[in-house]
Amino acid sequence: MNTPDPKNSSPPLSPNAGGHSKMIDAVDELSRRLRAVQTEIERFIFGQPEVIEQTLISILSGGHVLLIGMPGLGKTRLVETLGRVLGLDQRRVQFTPDLMPADILGSEVLEESNSGKRSFRFIPGPVFAQMLMADEINRASPRTQSALLQAMQENRVSIAGHDHVLPEPFHVLATQNPLEQEGTYPLPEAQLDRFFMQIDVAYPDMDAERTLLAATTSGTGEPPRQIIDSGDLIQAQQTIRQIPVGERVSDAILTLVRAGRPDDSPLDIVHQSVYWGPGPRASQALMLAVKARAVIQGRLAPSLDDVFALAGPVLRHRMALGFSAHAEGIDINDVIEHLCRHAGQAQSPAAG
Repeated sequence: MNTPDPKNSSPPLSPNAGGHSKMIDAVDELSRRLRAVQTEIERFIFGQPEVIEQTLISILSGGHVLLIGMPGLGKTRLVETLGRVLGLDQRRVQFTPDLMPADILGSEVLEESNSGKRSFRFIPGPVFAQMLMADEINRASPRTQSALLQAMQENRVSIAGHDHVLPEPFHVLATQNPLEQEGTYPLPEAQLDRFFMQIDVAYPDMDAERTLLAATTSGTGEPPRQIIDSGDLIQAQQTIRQIPVGERVSDAILTLVRAGRPDDSPLDIVHQSVYWGPGPRASQALMLAVKARAVIQGRLAPSLDDVFALAGPVLRHRMALGFSAHAEGIDINDVIEHLCRHAGQAQSPAAG
């Protein structure tokens, strides 16, 4: 593992019991370090500032990320760069139709000692890393995809009746090709819900692609620098959880998520279009996400703007549209836009 650059080193990032001023100092210091992380990543990933920010938000919240986009848009490069900048031990698994669960989790092998005694020894798989990149996860069979379920939820895996704890921190960053491509399998709903965010990666604009073209076709270039390490990241995740959230923001999160459930929603578009809506894990994810976004942007407390900015990546993989919605050309983002508008109106002064 690389050593952090000395000029980027500083004291631990967690506040202590000293009071409000120490929390402010901790957030200010964390914001400064995170800006350095963003700047370093943007040296290698061009024209994707929202993708970078949302990925960092997910990591700071302790979550896993699903990156969706066409091949060649830099998803794999983003994950590799992120692992280097954050100083995490990372592994990569290329998902293919013949990949088996043991290829990810590991397996027990029978060994015989010199004395003739036989015993089983566990050989850890690539999942035993701080950052696992599951490349093209939807090219593997559902059985292999589901092998990650326990690891993503409980940070441990069970092999032959024995539990094996995963390293800390542990994050899965999976890339996925659009389902319209040949040879893809949709991820099970239970696994989709384990991903903190679904981040859609679009084509870069003209200026970003021009910069990318020049940077990647001249010279070899230097590798990304490590800005923080795994200990700093764990401290940062603890700091994020201590960020205060106002009642209006909490109410907006609950209003928005609950309105996405057909049984509870007051919105016609939800009743007519949504087959199933987001569960409580969506509320938890959105709460942590708005805290992390506020800190990244140098603010001590989240705002309603944070809720509406992150509702899409937090909710879009936790909802499913019915056949009528597809027939009428209604997109999941259209539904989320209605949910945000409803939550905003519920929190407006006139509504009170």
